[in-house]
Amino acid sequence: QVQLVESGGGLVKAGGSLRLSCAASRRTFSRTAMAWFRQAPGKEREFVAGIGYSGDVTHYADFVKGRFAVSRDNAKSTVYLQMNSLKPEDTAVYYCNFGLGAPETYAYWGQGAQVTVSS
Repeated sequence: QVQLVESGGGLVKAGGSLRLSCAASRRTFSRTAMAWFRQAPGKEREFVAGIGYSGDVTHYADFVKGRFAVSRDNAKSTVYLQMNSLKPEDTAVYYCNFGLGAPETYAYWGQGAQVTVSS
């Protein structure tokens, strides 16, 4: 059974940092690209960052380039999102998922991790 468990969210002041983790239960994790998405109140879910199955290739949305970094540990079936220089507009629930598809193409989501950035 596929399962995604995000953790590491919290409340942080603008300019601060957080590191999110996503533990995935899927036998093919080490052969699957992973992505982070986020959904702010009243807004649609959007792509944040993605990483290839080996970790060599990464992609970022323009609004996080230079501030966020995605990585993975295939031995632990876990993907990470290091978030630095956080801004109030980064406030959202952050989710991970398999592959690099558009958010509306996914049928399953984990519970997400709430990130709140105060000004």
